[in-house]
Amino acid sequence: MATKPAGPAPESLYKARTKVFPKKVEGSFRRLKWAILFITLGIYYITPWIRWDRGPYAPDQAVLVDLAGRRFFFGPIEIWPQEFYYVAGLLIMAGLGLFLVTTSVGRAWCGYACPQTVWTDLYMAVERWIEGDRNARMKLDKAPYDAAKIAKRTTKHAIWLVIALLTGGAWVFYFADAPTLLGEIVRGEAPFAAYGAIAVLTFTTYSLAGLMREQVCTYMCPWPRIQSAMLDEDSFIVTYKAWRGEPRGSVKEREAGKATGDCVDCMACVNVCPTGIDIRNGAQLECITCALCIDACNDIMDKLERPRDLIGYTTLNRDVQESKGETLAPIWKTLLRPRVLIYLAVWSAIGLGMLAVLAGRDRMDISVAQERNPVFVMLSDGDIRNGYTLKILNKEARPREFDIMLEGIEGARLTDPVSNAAPAETLRLKVRPDGVDTFRLQVRAPAAALSGEQSEIVFVARSVDGEGESRETARFTGPENSGPQREEEDDR
Repeated sequence: MATKPAGPAPESLYKARTKVFPKKVEGSFRRLKWAILFITLGIYYITPWIRWDRGPYAPDQAVLVDLAGRRFFFGPIEIWPQEFYYVAGLLIMAGLGLFLVTTSVGRAWCGYACPQTVWTDLYMAVERWIEGDRNARMKLDKAPYDAAKIAKRTTKHAIWLVIALLTGGAWVFYFADAPTLLGEIVRGEAPFAAYGAIAVLTFTTYSLAGLMREQVCTYMCPWPRIQSAMLDEDSFIVTYKAWRGEPRGSVKEREAGKATGDCVDCMACVNVCPTGIDIRNGAQLECITCALCIDACNDIMDKLERPRDLIGYTTLNRDVQESKGETLAPIWKTLLRPRVLIYLAVWSAIGLGMLAVLAGRDRMDISVAQERNPVFVMLSDGDIRNGYTLKILNKEARPREFDIMLEGIEGARLTDPVSNAAPAETLRLKVRPDGVDTFRLQVRAPAAALSGEQSEIVFVARSVDGEGESRETARFTGPENSGPQREEEDDR
């Protein structure tokens, strides 16, 4: 039987990963990245340990997501579940903030403050410290495994795991009192959820920042694909000025009289790029605008005594104008264009609106539910009685007393079935600090005062200290023939 000749191997649908070995670089943008790294990691690791005195009835952790108490503490601010719209507002502000930053200066968030970037920078610093700079790491990667290579790789991964473990450990401290939870974790007494969260975050930090790195930014993160809608011809991005750098040529070629641009094709910009791209090929999906290529190129230009910023932050319009020798407008005019101002105005309006609502919010709230079994009771003296479940929310970190009153039905009075006290127009209740207390109350009213089978009644809760009042409307149910009309029929 004739055999079918083998054809060409099918082309893979997936591109093989090319390892990136970023080279160490010094410069203003690298220093800026170090500063942001230390500030952001410092905030992340230290914040759960900051104390804030809220009195004896509330936790003293400055930032705390209290899942058990269903509250969120941020310094002097306390957010309850029914105030989740504040969280929604913050998320909207975060989204608009990303739009604002991207429209102005490109992917600055990705290049400087994104957690993936921050932790990857930290991991690469550890790698460089143990294995050496670019050439040494490339040589070590190709070398066979011997005692020295095993020792370096083991040390590196061990430190990476420690950083990842500290990352997961710091996260869980935001959800419980940090000193208490730390003691429970060390003693093995912490809840399973705490150990589970630490394990998951340790794994994700180690794998994403240590092993996957630029693959996360290129393939996993959706933002590079969204950012194109945010950019325009006046957005500042890292740009190679081809009109000045081309044609590329070495120093010797230029000294020999060949017409060349300022780019000497030294590959310094490519060697320092954390995603391994060549910025000279134009704007690319993988570019996170970290600006390290600017530092690398400026260092070369300084050594060659040529003008800096062959690679620099500029806009498409400014780059064209500069290539033609035209006078450039001040940077602030380019930044403060209508599109940016609209984003800024909307972002500011939401923030100011949230602050205004937060400053004027009530520190108490009530809810009323009518009991349905039975709906009403006809008393021996002719009055109608309804039962209600009253919940009072006290948002202050101290116990408070509230006077409960009724409006809407003349002659309506309150009774507390627990205390068996006589019916009264006002009932005083004490509510615990930072919590919700539930009371079962009864309301009795003359049948003649009702407006029919269903009447509106208003519960008024007024703080005894005069610092709050809340109202809740409910239904008062009586017989079908209750009300003034029935009285007139009886008189006739």
